[in-house]
Amino acid sequence: MRIAVVDRPLDAAALLDEVSAFRNGATILFVGAVREVNDGRAVTGIEYSAYRTMAEREMRDIVTEAAAQFGTDDLIVEHRLGTLRLGDASVVIAVAHPHRGAAYDASRYVIEQLKQRVPIWKREHYVDGSRAWVNAGHPERSEGSGASAPEPDASLRSA
Repeated sequence: MRIAVVDRPLDAAALLDEVSAFRNGATILFVGAVREVNDGRAVTGIEYSAYRTMAEREMRDIVTEAAAQFGTDDLIVEHRLGTLRLGDASVVIAVAHPHRGAAYDASRYVIEQLKQRVPIWKREHYVDGSRAWVNAGHPERSEGSGASAPEPDASLRSA
């Protein structure tokens, strides 16, 4: 089991290789990527920021829960921060298990919990030049609307 919040491109193949073992009959790879349209708006990219310490702690809790619930320690999650372009991977989840059903269930559990619980925020950049913070469970906050944006981790402010 391993989690990481990183500032570099994600290597899905390396994570897949890391969870592979002869004891497992199923290996699932989930890659979340920046798509070109969200909620009917054309997107050019996304910035991800986080409260890194809390995000890592929550991700670790989620992976620990999934490992216990679905019976595998062969589980890795990496989430990328920073500015991503269309097609770039923002999150990769690799799960291996002796049986496919448990592998699929563990992967789905992890991504759904990440979206609900982990303090990682995204600001979408649109074709029209505008940008908006998009938060799970919260309405969109557009720049210039008077709403405050989430504060990124100190390590991101200097970048």
